[in-house]
Amino acid sequence: MKILYQDDHFVAVDKPAGLLVHRSDIDRHETRFAVQMLRDQLGRRVFPVHRLDKPTAGVLLFALNPEAARQMMAVFMGDSIRKTYLAVVRGHTAETDTIDYPLKEELDKMTDAKADPDKQAQTAVTRYRRLATVELPHAVGRYPSCRYSLLQLSPETGRKHQIRRHMKHIFHPIVGDTTHGDGRHNDFFRAHFNCHQLLLAATGLAFTHPYSGAEMNIKAPLDPVYSRVITELGWGHLFADS
Repeated sequence: MKILYQDDHFVAVDKPAGLLVHRSDIDRHETRFAVQMLRDQLGRRVFPVHRLDKPTAGVLLFALNPEAARQMMAVFMGDSIRKTYLAVVRGHTAETDTIDYPLKEELDKMTDAKADPDKQAQTAVTRYRRLATVELPHAVGRYPSCRYSLLQLSPETGRKHQIRRHMKHIFHPIVGDTTHGDGRHNDFFRAHFNCHQLLLAATGLAFTHPYSGAEMNIKAPLDPVYSRVITELGWGHLFADS
């Protein structure tokens, strides 16, 4: 995996879409995991301090020892971490908005068998800013054309599938989301753009380094498929200097 940042305590990589962070009973057939791949790549143990969904690409941070992992997890538990995502969603959204909508924990039958199904919904807040829109002359569903927006999102909490669930909640699901999205638009992107992945990427992670005190801002580029789709939608100029 491409290393975005490394020091004596931490290493950040650019996780590809479709790669699990670690082994899970949910995907028992999978044989490749970010933890194992990075361990083999560096020749030492690594400790993930946060997670990205399997279909989400982008910045993934690991600690290089247990104490650094504890220090960084404390940062993630606080309110100083700043995460940035890029998403292509169905429809034309508002220019800016804050989605403040509590989410009940999503439980898996295999891995969460002992979890409390009656646990109250947890606070979940996501802010977004619209970067661009497009309307294409293709009928998807009952409308003669289809509209999409490019969003920069900043989740202020870290609930499971938070961004994907929040975008579904406001009726602007992320393109390529097979769980919380719109199958008709997913099919359109597969057929028209040869895009078979979730168009959600973790493009930035900013925080204060718990050891040096330095202000960190780790960024990941869009992968080739995502970048090509952005260009074909007419938004490539937004990333010409990145």
